[in-house]
Amino acid sequence: MLTNLISPEAIIPALKATGKKQALQELSERAAELGGISAREIYDALLQRERLGSTGAGDGIAIPHAKLAKATGMLVIFARASRPIDFEAIDGAPVDLIFLLIAPESAGADHLKALARLARMLREPAITAKLRAARDVNALYSVLTEDAASHAA
Repeated sequence: MLTNLISPEAIIPALKATGKKQALQELSERAAELGGISAREIYDALLQRERLGSTGAGDGIAIPHAKLAKATGMLVIFARASRPIDFEAIDGAPVDLIFLLIAPESAGADHLKALARLARMLREPAITAKLRAARDVNALYSVLTEDAASHAA
């Protein structure tokens, strides 16, 4: 369940970034606060991953992710962009829903399972509509945890 991966502190309801690198930087800073890893290390790992291909999954969604040796557990940050961002997504559409996933280097299949869980959840139009309509951290957290719980059943 997503409740195991996300906390209200890991939600940014109005990301100020206007570009992809700026968005990754803001997400890295929040991840650093919560994960005890330097924002620079996180940002560099995310940029390295983006060079392999954009993590913009289409339909206004991006799931930037990286594995880091210093990560002690899985860390998920959710952000909704104030204005859609060009993320070089596979469908060319700008992105407004972003999930950052940081995993320990030793995570192996757990990293892929978490990515798959996020992707599955975000394929549900009802969930993405609720995420876009929610106005604050509590409402977003409720959508993320309630829908994750109902999908786990």
